[in-house]
Amino acid sequence: MIRRILVWDVPTRVFHWLQALSFGAAYLTAFSERMRNYHVALGYILLGLLVFRLLWGFVGTRYARFRSFLFNPKESFVYLLTMVKGKPAHYLGHNPAGSVSVWLLLGLGLFIGVTGVLALQDDASDVVVDLHGLVTNVMLGVILLHLVGVLMSSILHRENLVRAMFTGLKSAESDEGIKRSYGWLGLLMMVAVVVFWFAYVKKPLG
Repeated sequence: MIRRILVWDVPTRVFHWLQALSFGAAYLTAFSERMRNYHVALGYILLGLLVFRLLWGFVGTRYARFRSFLFNPKESFVYLLTMVKGKPAHYLGHNPAGSVSVWLLLGLGLFIGVTGVLALQDDASDVVVDLHGLVTNVMLGVILLHLVGVLMSSILHRENLVRAMFTGLKSAESDEGIKRSYGWLGLLMMVAVVVFWFAYVKKPLG
């Protein structure tokens, strides 16, 4: 019997949407000196979120842990072939193709955050600044491919994956959902981001 079960905990969902929001806003504010404080604050928020996600990948709930979406290249390639054929296997957590984008977004995001911090230093080299901008554009491309993949998977599996990342619920024949959503931790994350934002943007430029 098909039932709705909890797959994504609240911290994972909060991370997902705050990551998307902070990266998008940081990208849009990167070209104006007048908005420099906003851009830097968003960059620090993104970096902080990624550090949290790394920790949560080891101690979080079942489908948030890295070991739940560790697939080898062959598994990812085979899954992509089944998507082309219109008969991909269903996964409660990240599927092999989706896991590739997750790993890329985590790695690229950390690289962007670190080079962003280095670029703020007075003795920052042009190479660091250029790499920061280049990898940011690469990440934007990965995000676009990720969105295409989400759309295709939603159609093939007849399941709204975007809604699932809001509600945390997915359809399954067995009760393999997580037991705790850790709503308090998600709320704490949002409060920390808001407090940091208002504290940082009040700083003078320089």
